[in-house]
Amino acid sequence: MIPQAFLTRMRAQLGAEYPAFVQSMEDMPVRALRLNPLKHAEISALADIQTEPLPFSGGGYIFSQDGIGRHPMHHAGAFYVQDPSAISTVSAAVPVLREGMRVLDLCAAPGGKSTQLAGVLGGTGMLVSNEISRDRCRILRQNMERMGVRNAVITSMDSEKIAETFPSFFDFVLVDAPCSGEGMFRKYPEAVQEWSGENVAMCAARQKEILENAAKTVAGGGYLLYSTCTFSLEENEQVLDWFLSAHPDFEIIPVAADVSAVTADGIPVGGRDFSVARRFYPHISAGEGQFLCLLRRQGTLREGILFQNALRQLSNEEKKAVEAFFTDAFGYVPERLAGLREDIVLLSDGMEGCPAGAFCCGVPAGNVTKGRLVPHHHLFSAYGDRFLRKVNLSADSPQCAAYLRGEGFALENTPENGWCAVLIDGIPCGGGKIVNGYVKNHYPKGLRMQ
Repeated sequence: MIPQAFLTRMRAQLGAEYPAFVQSMEDMPVRALRLNPLKHAEISALADIQTEPLPFSGGGYIFSQDGIGRHPMHHAGAFYVQDPSAISTVSAAVPVLREGMRVLDLCAAPGGKSTQLAGVLGGTGMLVSNEISRDRCRILRQNMERMGVRNAVITSMDSEKIAETFPSFFDFVLVDAPCSGEGMFRKYPEAVQEWSGENVAMCAARQKEILENAAKTVAGGGYLLYSTCTFSLEENEQVLDWFLSAHPDFEIIPVAADVSAVTADGIPVGGRDFSVARRFYPHISAGEGQFLCLLRRQGTLREGILFQNALRQLSNEEKKAVEAFFTDAFGYVPERLAGLREDIVLLSDGMEGCPAGAFCCGVPAGNVTKGRLVPHHHLFSAYGDRFLRKVNLSADSPQCAAYLRGEGFALENTPENGWCAVLIDGIPCGGGKIVNGYVKNHYPKGLRMQ
């Protein structure tokens, strides 16, 4: 049962639209998927799934089938299942996002918005995806691997530590703030059970602290996108009214026109105009609740790396192993290779360093054991197209089903022995090793179909 105090507030907030809103809260939640441009995924690859395109950019499609997480193309990272309103958040900032940017996703798990940002960046620049919970960081990392992200640093810090580590560093910062979750009421019953006026006030206080620290990381001329999945004025316009009073060097700017067209205006607070902020209501657009507001910082200050770089040079043993592996697997040795703890990592252009304690940086290529590089799953997912030996499986083939179960399979032809990328309908999924016409499976055990 939706709390009466919440409904009373929404009646006052929505006026004549309130009956339509209440009716929408009785409808079933809407599900969507977002295609992954990093793997050049196209909707034609999902012909067995009935879809309807979302009315704004981002490659999003509504679907209704169950069990989509078991689809071979989901394993291959061709798409990410995500709420339409969540897709709209990054889509709203597309006019100001550009390749080569330094980008921070401050509250990143489970990774929907980070992987969408990575797709917009197209493997360029530097994406720092931060999640304070180390357990949720593991889920974030798995999704970044599956989607083939090449240019991310995954960290687990509180917002104060992020501000200390990256002062005036980022061109774009996303704060998808922890909130009371009112916009998720029809999707998650526990959100209804946990709601209270006290919790709303507690969330607003935490959001102010997070925003205050996030502001310190934005470079002059950079952008700050604030979003929540809640409807309350206390957590949205009132938080921003407080923030803008404390930070007059930030100003509100319009979002993408296609997102603006399917959302409601923000609500004036304290005499401040929030009409270009956006409210995503389920009675207006297919999806759950969302609030977003795009800000720009004045000035020109943009700092370089001020933290101690945790990346190290490779040892002689590692260099020999790396040269032997990549010469055989790629036909060349990538230039930007470094060490991070026991791993060898492959850095994309634009990645400038890695702070101590990061979960990962760039693409873990693998680690050296007994003089040989044992490749990491992320390498196959992100750089499968670079492998000289590729095994392309049809999504509906017995070999594909066997591979996703963790089984090996025989090849009709007999390519040379060695490490290979396993593709599903042309999209890199994982890796294997060809031995005398047989592919030994190296798909991680935790990802295999049961």
